[in-house]
This record gives sequence, C-alpha cells and structure tokens, in this order.
Amino acid sequence: MKRTQWTVLLAFAAIYIIWGSTYLAIQVAIKDIPPFLMSGLRFLTAGLLLMGWCVWKKQPMPDQKAIARNILYGILMLFGGTVSVTWAEQYLPSSLAAIIVSSLPFWFVLLDRKQWGYYFSNKRIIVGLLIGFAGVAILFGFGPGSHVTGGAGKYLTSILVIIAGGIGWAIGSLYSKYRPAGNSLLMNACIQLLAAGLFTGIVSLIAGEHHSIVWKQVSVNSWLALIYLIVMGSIVAYQSYLYLLTIRPAAQVSTYEYVNPVVALLLGALIASEPVSYVQVIALVVILGGVLLVNMPGKTQALSKK
Repeated sequence: MKRTQWTVLLAFAAIYIIWGSTYLAIQVAIKDIPPFLMSGLRFLTAGLLLMGWCVWKKQPMPDQKAIARNILYGILMLFGGTVSVTWAEQYLPSSLAAIIVSSLPFWFVLLDRKQWGYYFSNKRIIVGLLIGFAGVAILFGFGPGSHVTGGAGKYLTSILVIIAGGIGWAIGSLYSKYRPAGNSLLMNACIQLLAAGLFTGIVSLIAGEHHSIVWKQVSVNSWLALIYLIVMGSIVAYQSYLYLLTIRPAAQVSTYEYVNPVVALLLGALIASEPVSYVQVIALVVILGGVLLVNMPGKTQALSKK
C-alpha cells in the first residue's frame, strides 16, 4: 500500500513539475537545434526506446486498425499540441507559451459535441469559458512587449499557432476517448510517438532545417535539454500521466493544468531571467479562474483528458 501511494505521489510530481519544466527545456534546446528537427528527434528517440521496452516485455503488436488510429492521434496531439508550442517558443518566452496553453480545457468544451447538452446548459461552465477567453484576449490586446522577438506580427502568429495546436490536441484526445485504439497504454504511446516523430521529421526536411543546423556548434546545454525532453518529458511524465488516468479520476489528474504554467513562469524568471509582466500575471490569473469554473467537480471526464 505504501509503495502504491509513493508511486502515485511521484507520478503526480512528474506531471506537475516535469511537464511544467519542459517549456523552459524546449527554449534551451531550440537555441541551437531548429524546432521541427528537435521535436522529431525527441519523439523518434522516445518512441524507439519505448518500442524496445515493449519488445523486451513481449507485448503483442496491435492490428492495422489500431496502428492507423494511433498514428492519427499521435500527429494530432503531439505534432499539433507539442510542436506548435516548440515553434512558437522561437518568438515567445517559455512562461508566456505556458500561459496560453493553460486555456486548453476550453477547447474540449467547444469540440466535445456529445457533451454539449450538459456543457451549454451549465451556467458555471459558460461563465468559465467567457472568463478564460477574456484572459487570452488580454494577451492579444496588450501587445508583445520588449521580451518578445520578432515584433507584433510574430507575437500574434505565435499565439494563434499555440491555440491551433491546442485544438489539434483536443481533437486527438476526444477521438482517442470515443474511438480507443485498444492495446496497452504503453504500446499506444509508443506508436503515437513514432508517428509524430516521423511526421515532424518530414516537415523539418520540407522546411529545410537540415541546411541551417551546424551539428558541431550545438551547445552542450541544447543536447542536455533535448535528452531531458526525451527521457523526462516524453517518457517519464507521459507514462506517469497515462498511469494516473488508469487509477485516478481524469478530473483529478487534469489538475496539472493549474500547476504547469506557474512552474513555467517561476523557472523562466529564475533560471532564464525571463521578464514577468503584470499583463502576463493578470492573464494567467484570469485564464486559470476560467479553467477552475469549467473544471470543477461535477463535470464529465471528457473535458479533463489532455
């Protein structure tokens, strides 16, 4: 019993702290490695490591239908949700990217048609949606500030890219909920990572990123950040998340949505010396207030799954 309790506590610590820290790790990694190439290496390596584990454990291979579903889910969630943040962090501080991502639960409400009857008959959820989008509007309305590279154009584009990626994550999550691929969670995650890695690698080739990188000039910090993202972000934290979903209510597991942006904000300020503006703090408080209203007990689990 004590061992199980410690496992649960460590799993929660992983999705709270590790996922919150990946925003800063991404920014360190893409200083020397282009975003699509870095993400492709991250997903492919993590997927291959998990595949080796599945083979060693002699887990059965899924059928073609399950593989096809996992490929779709991996591209929608990992390429859409994670790579969009990686690309945007070329122009945004890691803390600001995390604040924008914290609006993710709102897309589950808007896209989960099977639950619309419940969502839109609940005034608390409607108010939470309006408050949350008001927080995002604050980030749009007050402009980039001096801490954003690329000016107002890149600032607005980066926010839109993260929002689009969040929609992709929500769509993939809802498909995987209502049309599960079956198989073990580990095998599903393995195929999703490999599919996202291959897809991102193709995008990297099309974008010509291999022409812009000089491997000898990649710093030790960038390599260490990439290794951290592979091992801690894509294997430890992701598997902790899948594990917790099997033993805890999804609403409880989804509480990482409140912690990640705070962790990212603190790490960005303390380690990377990222400026924290009052606009960011206000937007974070407003968005999390909306998320709290939308995600309070009584809501179905469909919303909570990320």
